[in-house]
Amino acid sequence: MGRPPEKGIDESRLHVEAPERTAAGLPAVVNALRVSVEQMGAARTARTLARINQHHGFDCPGCAWPDPEHRSPAEFCENGAKAVAEEATTRRVTPSFFAEHSLADLAERDDYWLGQQGRITHPMVLDEGGTHYRPITWDDAFTLVADELEALGSPDEAVFYTSGRTSNEAAFLYQLLVRGLGTNNLPDCSNMCHESSGTALGETIGIGKGSVTLEDVHAARLIVVAGQNPGTNHPRMLSALARAKRHGARIVSVNPLPEAGLLEFRDPQRPAGLLGSGERLSDLHLPIRLGGDLGLFIGVGKHLLEADERDGGVIDHAFVTEHCEGFEEYAAHVRAVPWAEIETATGLTEAQVRALGEEMVASPATIVCWAMGLTQHEHATDMIREIVNVLLLQGNIGRRGAGVCPVRGHSNVQGDRTMGIFERMPDDFLDRLDAEFAFSSPRHHGYDTVRAIRAMRDGQVGVFVSMGGNFLRATPDTAVTEAAVRRCRLTVQVSTKLNRSHVVTGRRALILPALGRTDADVQAGGPQRVSVEDSMSVVHASTGRLRPPSPHVRSEVAIVAGLAREVLARPRFASRAPRADWTALQADYRLIRRHIEAVVPGFEDYERRLDRPGGFVLPHPPRDERRFPTPSGRARLTVNPLTYPALPEGRVLLQTIRSHDQYNTTIYGDSDRYRGIHHGRRVVLVNPADVERLGVGDGQLVDLVSEWRDGVERRAPGFRVVAYPTAVGCAAAYYPETNVLVPLDSVARGSNTPTSKSVVVRLEPALSA
Repeated sequence: MGRPPEKGIDESRLHVEAPERTAAGLPAVVNALRVSVEQMGAARTARTLARINQHHGFDCPGCAWPDPEHRSPAEFCENGAKAVAEEATTRRVTPSFFAEHSLADLAERDDYWLGQQGRITHPMVLDEGGTHYRPITWDDAFTLVADELEALGSPDEAVFYTSGRTSNEAAFLYQLLVRGLGTNNLPDCSNMCHESSGTALGETIGIGKGSVTLEDVHAARLIVVAGQNPGTNHPRMLSALARAKRHGARIVSVNPLPEAGLLEFRDPQRPAGLLGSGERLSDLHLPIRLGGDLGLFIGVGKHLLEADERDGGVIDHAFVTEHCEGFEEYAAHVRAVPWAEIETATGLTEAQVRALGEEMVASPATIVCWAMGLTQHEHATDMIREIVNVLLLQGNIGRRGAGVCPVRGHSNVQGDRTMGIFERMPDDFLDRLDAEFAFSSPRHHGYDTVRAIRAMRDGQVGVFVSMGGNFLRATPDTAVTEAAVRRCRLTVQVSTKLNRSHVVTGRRALILPALGRTDADVQAGGPQRVSVEDSMSVVHASTGRLRPPSPHVRSEVAIVAGLAREVLARPRFASRAPRADWTALQADYRLIRRHIEAVVPGFEDYERRLDRPGGFVLPHPPRDERRFPTPSGRARLTVNPLTYPALPEGRVLLQTIRSHDQYNTTIYGDSDRYRGIHHGRRVVLVNPADVERLGVGDGQLVDLVSEWRDGVERRAPGFRVVAYPTAVGCAAAYYPETNVLVPLDSVARGSNTPTSKSVVVRLEPALSA
């Protein structure tokens, strides 16, 4: 198979074309097959793609968008195929690769090159002062981790990170091991994406999950897509939106960038879509100023109240009276906010805001969807509480075709949280965990991601373990985070492929190679399956079929069980360890699921329900019975003072975004064809009026310099200016290259999520130009 360029992406080949105005169709099919064949070969591609998201196949390792009840023969999207191809690649990273490439050599390679080298085949160790990783046995690796953990002054000097691709079974065992050690230091990728959603929804409706099902999306009369680009980040969502549209729904897009997928969708599952016939999805596009969504939904609420006073029948007063609290305070606040301030906050006119209000007035069933465009601002939780406010006003929770829809990214990020991957799990979960395993779990709160980095920076963490993911590239303030990680005594990465987190290490480092979703998982008890929870609380099975890349690669469950057997047997931990037969749990995952049944509500009769094609839906009281598990038993309308990012003279607001050749931190290629960017990633998209205002030229090479409080600045060098139809005053650039611009302490109130979507930057001529 072909290899990428010697050092990675060649930015000198960059060229820019006009953005596309359609998404998917035949080009998506062709590109998906091209990437798949390059990585897997033709025969392996045919076998593997036919099993993605099928009832007895494996769950796509990409996004968490739910699967329909009736599956098509090709139940995947272009980016799902890329994700599978990356994991099921025939390329291999063997011990000879590490002998050939020193750590210094690997540090010079970019993210794309590292990821393209293939699957890791053996456990590897980097000795203190070593220049190369070398092979290590699994037993010696577990002993090394146990030695380092036992030597810590406190269990709280260890941090255990988790990505959203870990299965329910592995996540449950992982949190049990960590709590058995005596700490709740369980940061995860949710801390950097939808933590603001969980915080806001927990405060307002009593449960931090979305309230809609896929069938609700199909039945909705109005769908508002805010701060989300489904065409790139969740492409299968376009099929659901198109189906809703065919049933008469209207769709409103709220985004500083016009995105091709919401302009016109060519459904590759339909002959007309393959032949170039598209469906326009968005009926109204609102090019909002970054961070202005709070003002938008305050304005919509203001419009709804005025329309109800004028015409009646707009507010569902019976629902508000029976199920809600805080209406009078909320209404008084919203009525008092001036339209002029709403216009300043949003960058929209009053008429544009009222247009969305009229869409909601006319709709008997409304869904609001959102993603990181809303969750990564300082006032993110306020924004999401305001979305809940306007939905509650019209009774749009607990009604068919209506509700809140935070669209999750990683395929099991929601399931990991359900399984206990959280530094602040509620006491009732911990009580059940203690009863099931006859031990006492710690009750003091642990570190989330940002607090974990601060603790590492301050020398308070000796051991860092990452179950999947690419911690270094997922986190903010890159230079600060790298220096923090280097202060650890030992860093451990449970991984399928190489990434930047294997290059920036503690004094010693381990790479523990893990099976992926596509791999067959055979343990002492026979072939195993795992389970995952999608973005809409549906739990279903996933069974890989491919031969693992090496006999030395272990499942995540086996890795956690192996660590637990070694670590929890040490005298320091044995007396308080949970009573679990780790060997039996590793041999038969059904035993893990029996424990989950006893600890996690909603998983009763787990095994039988998992046998059902499509799995089963977890309970959601607001959706199922209009019951709100808040302290008062009522949904809360909240007062959220109108705030928005300031834009100093000569600056722009920057949001970090994905390219179409990317999923989270994984780079699939060097182009973003929907936005017209080819063979390069170091670009900054700027409105033409801002290009002129700032005195820079289209195509000029600039450094991005972020500005935060008290003179704090960060610099990202060498970005090419691209004049682009984003909102005036707003700019966009790809992460992880721009994570360096987000200071560690710039976080959302309440959720502590990094503020990657409202970074004040100035554009300076490139120092290296």
